[in-house]
Amino acid sequence: MSLKGYIQKNKKRLRKRRKLIVFLCILSILGLTTSTYAWFTVNTFAGVQDFELQISTGDDLRVSMDNHGSDIEQYTHVITNDMLDSYLRKNYNKSLADVILDPVTTNNGRSFTYQNGSKADPNGEESYFEFECYFIATRDMHVHLTTEEGVDEDGKKIEGTRVSSESPAPKSDVVRANRISFDPADATGNAKTYEPNKGSQVTSLTTFDLPNGSMTYNDSNNLFSLEKLTPKKVTVRLWLEGEDPECVNRIQGSNLHVRLAFVGIRNGQTTPMG
Repeated sequence: MSLKGYIQKNKKRLRKRRKLIVFLCILSILGLTTSTYAWFTVNTFAGVQDFELQISTGDDLRVSMDNHGSDIEQYTHVITNDMLDSYLRKNYNKSLADVILDPVTTNNGRSFTYQNGSKADPNGEESYFEFECYFIATRDMHVHLTTEEGVDEDGKKIEGTRVSSESPAPKSDVVRANRISFDPADATGNAKTYEPNKGSQVTSLTTFDLPNGSMTYNDSNNLFSLEKLTPKKVTVRLWLEGEDPECVNRIQGSNLHVRLAFVGIRNGQTTPMG
């Protein structure tokens, strides 16, 4: 074979090799995109059907949508859908049924952006759900979420924290894509964020889950602390985390039922006060 023919043959081999390398790179990029992509790509969103906040201990811990100062009798043990509707009508001219969740993301549990990086405002046309309430206690305590059952002042059973959906599968997977943060007015650092059915860590925001059985009360699920007869404003936020691998088209058009149950734990103790 002549020198010229040898060079041309090697050039052909080199071109084929380059094509193969480029093809493999493209496959790798496509694989990476598929494995990390979440977010909705069309717009049918998800809604909040029910949201209830309950106090699971006796008269020690109470809550209200309004600040009544130290007048403990003005506070109650439950925040209902009707109370949330009144709050939303007063402040946003809408009801809970109008709250539509569009995927957003956050690195602190209090400020949110859409996928394109633009700012998301609470209770907008399609964004995230937010409301303020006031907790008060008859003694110093730490406040925790709980999945354990409690009893109200009338002896009626109070169920524990649970996030569920009546939507058929696979829409019911919405329960794996939502987050709920608790942001006391005096907070420093990130808001404490509850992630129901928590999987692997997907954002820089630290989250916690709750067990289905008996609770262990510790710093990881301590939401905030209260001083005796001193009300504390807490902002509660519910959103769909766009970076969550479950936040994809199949959960659109779903609904959420949210029940939050709280207990008070005395300093140095590990069991609820009753």
